[in-house]
Amino acid sequence: MASAPLPDTVPETMAAMVLTGHGDIDKLVYRQDVPTPRPGPGEVLVQVTATAKNNTDRKAREGLYPTKEKGEVTSFAMGGEATLTFPRIQGADVAGRVVAVGEGVEAGRIGERGLLDFNLYPDARRDINLMPDYYGHGADGGFAEYVAVPSDQFHHVPNPELADAELAAMGMCSYQTAYHMMTSARVSAGERVLVTGASGGVGTALIQLCRIVGAIPYAVSQPEKADALLSLGAEAVIDRGDLASFVERTLSVTGGAPIDAVMDLVGGEMTDRFIDTMIGDMKARSTYPRLSIAGASGGNLSEIMWTRIYLYQVQIFGVSHGTREEAEQLVAWIRGGDLKPVLHAAFKLSELHDAERYFVARGSNYLGKIVIVPDSQWSAHGARFALEGNA
Repeated sequence: MASAPLPDTVPETMAAMVLTGHGDIDKLVYRQDVPTPRPGPGEVLVQVTATAKNNTDRKAREGLYPTKEKGEVTSFAMGGEATLTFPRIQGADVAGRVVAVGEGVEAGRIGERGLLDFNLYPDARRDINLMPDYYGHGADGGFAEYVAVPSDQFHHVPNPELADAELAAMGMCSYQTAYHMMTSARVSAGERVLVTGASGGVGTALIQLCRIVGAIPYAVSQPEKADALLSLGAEAVIDRGDLASFVERTLSVTGGAPIDAVMDLVGGEMTDRFIDTMIGDMKARSTYPRLSIAGASGGNLSEIMWTRIYLYQVQIFGVSHGTREEAEQLVAWIRGGDLKPVLHAAFKLSELHDAERYFVARGSNYLGKIVIVPDSQWSAHGARFALEGNA
């Protein structure tokens, strides 16, 4: 079936940041002559107003998803072959407004403001997602003025108290990953949860989600970010420095009680220490120790004695993305005001190179998400969130 024609209000070409191959930021090329996508059957065309930046954008660009060889430059290929082909428009966490609909979609959706469930689901199952891929990787994403996406994955979020940039900052790449880490590990009310990498997008989402389900989040971060993380809901903030004393310092803030579950976004040599916070006194536990892993910012390789895993019955969950059911629950929480945006700053789409450099070199003042706003939408949706001196 043919794609729908573009309405007169939508131009035939658009501005977009195009990824031309694996490599450094020079592989991101800003173009203003990219054909505007047309919505196919069951799709909506979204005019992008803001798209959150995620670490996976950089890792995919640099080819940092090896699964067999340590140094292999590649993208993940869960279905047997890589879906990241070039040119590609990255950007997964898209907020915007519906400006056209494809066949089978009600015209009444035009004008809706919403947020994209970023997954490219392999099938219609609602409770499982075995081949995680996403917009901005296996299909074009939101670092552009327009994007065509499935209508049932673009969720209406009318909340007037949320600016579009703030809505994008609550995008599914971070929040759904965080929630799936928790559901995989069966985190429940009253449990003590160690949140590593707590100042990033997934970390700040985990802190909020723990409080929603009644769990108690303990954040691992830098001391200068403690006040912000405590105000977000962290029970305490543990300095990630001084590895030798990490376990002792963690147990001191829990009153000696073991951590019930670890949400690990760091990996590397820290993972063994994280496990230690759970297994020091198994008599004090009422559940199995659980480790959910969804990142490796501290290193892709961790040395762990397997006897420590099976003798202490540590349950390990590898987490990537999530399910349709989880996405819908998150949208319900956003609509209900239970989740709050943690927005650090906005950058113009044409200045994505600057945003990439800032993201990599972010300092102690960095907390939350960066969003990318098309230049044509900047005055309406980006300027007030710009870094000081960058408006």
